[in-house]
Amino acid sequence: MILPIVGYGDPVLRKMAEDIPQDYPNLKETVANMYETMYNAYGVGLAAPQVGMAIRLFIVDTTPFSDDEDLSKEEQEQLNGFKKTFINAKMLKEEGEEWGFNEGCLSIPEVREDVYRNEQITIEYYDEDFKKHTEVYDGLRARVIQHEYDHIEGILFTDKISSLKKQLIKKKLQNIMEGKTRPDYKMKFASPKKGR
Repeated sequence: MILPIVGYGDPVLRKMAEDIPQDYPNLKETVANMYETMYNAYGVGLAAPQVGMAIRLFIVDTTPFSDDEDLSKEEQEQLNGFKKTFINAKMLKEEGEEWGFNEGCLSIPEVREDVYRNEQITIEYYDEDFKKHTEVYDGLRARVIQHEYDHIEGILFTDKISSLKKQLIKKKLQNIMEGKTRPDYKMKFASPKKGR
């Protein structure tokens, strides 16, 4: 089932998400709905707060990036089919050089900005079967995970840009809150203006 994606300005996007117990009701169904929602919106990641749930769950599938001809063959192969579910994730380390990449977010449509993040991460998480993993990622895989991890910490990519850039996108953010932005996927806006 395709879920509406929560737009910028909704308080759920600013909440510190809570851990999920192993007996969380309908977890597999929730995860399946999130994948369907993400693919419908052509995303490469989606966090539970983006569909209105303040729980520590996010999904990624970096396959769309594997077509990027600017990447090395090795990077393309790493990204192709990299599909994972992260439950109760904990970032253990973010290290290496910071590098910039133009990021967007399904909750903040029509806004893209360069964001600087560390090259490599070490993350601990549970998969859908509640098996625990500790893994190291770098490059674009690390970046997508960092972006989604921020969501379960109540952080948005727009928090990581300069105050000047924030000023420049202020109107766009206001339009998203008021429901004036119309992406081609289902969204739930924070305070849509009546009669538009």
